[in-house]
Amino acid sequence: MRQGAVGHVRLVERDGRALVEKRLGDPLRHDTEALALRALAGTGIPVPGLVEVTPGSIVMTRMPGERLDDVAPEVRLDGLRASAVLLKTLHETEPPSGLPDAPDDARIIDRYLAAGGPPLPLAVPPASPPVFCHGDWGDGNLLAADGRITAVLDWEKAHVGDPLREVSRAAWGAARKDPRSFEAIATPYGADADALSAWVPIHAAELWLWFAEVGPPEYLDQLTAELLAWPIA
Repeated sequence: MRQGAVGHVRLVERDGRALVEKRLGDPLRHDTEALALRALAGTGIPVPGLVEVTPGSIVMTRMPGERLDDVAPEVRLDGLRASAVLLKTLHETEPPSGLPDAPDDARIIDRYLAAGGPPLPLAVPPASPPVFCHGDWGDGNLLAADGRITAVLDWEKAHVGDPLREVSRAAWGAARKDPRSFEAIATPYGADADALSAWVPIHAAELWLWFAEVGPPEYLDQLTAELLAWPIA
């Protein structure tokens, strides 16, 4: 069984088929994942197929490929480039009715300031028209094989939100491992680097709050050191 930040995932077998069961204690996240996966079936975005949905549990098809955060650096960069094209496709896909709203960035800023995080140039950038967003697009939720993305996983944070916010979050998160990753996502998507960079302080604050509340402490210490070195102008 693999344990994530918000649920548990394990391999199961049904009638000779290797499947994956995901257990989510939060009903909203459970329902959001099921809703997103239903909406994306047949869109060209590779997602698991739903087999059974019951309260607290989603059983889905097991997807091929290796996690993109487990591959060699150059293979990872190629995978990120390919994933950016899929992210663009997602943002052009009609979202299903019932998806949650976007995160409240003004509230994130207020919470961060109240928690006493390192100084950041915090401001909410101008909004873009809302689209179908994954909510946690990153190499840990992408599977790849033979130079292509074979699966996009973990849709429990799907929502209707700002596309540049989502691209920026993916690019900044990936760039914390390898600075080349920012361009590897921004360019294939077709996003302006300056527009994406304007969102980065929001993502940094949100991640800092997550580590402060959930841990582990060494991740918080590492991120705090990174943020203390940021220019604040």
